[in-house]
Amino acid sequence: MTSADDLGKLILRNKLLGRWAAEKLGMKGPDVEAYSDALARDSTDPRHSDVFSRIRKDFDAAGVTESDARILHVITELTLKAGNLMPTARGDSVDAAAKMLARNLMPK
Repeated sequence: MTSADDLGKLILRNKLLGRWAAEKLGMKGPDVEAYSDALARDSTDPRHSDVFSRIRKDFDAAGVTESDARILHVITELTLKAGNLMPTARGDSVDAAAKMLARNLMPK
């Protein structure tokens, strides 16, 4: 990770990925947001940043049938989507929305 932009993109990607995985796990309502927020928050902690392994483990425990290739494909798609959704940096400062997203999901 080289910048606040990169961190913001990673957090957004993991938030989107968490929503996708939560849906596959049959979660609804607040559980979807809690799961996706936890996955996004873990982006900031190198000890818990392996989202693929976490999703694979959660899918296996719940009996969700998704191939590793499919999970990796979704991760790639959402990485690109997050890059397109993130506000762009202006000069040396990152857009306020990107900072707020990262700040709200960082561990306290």
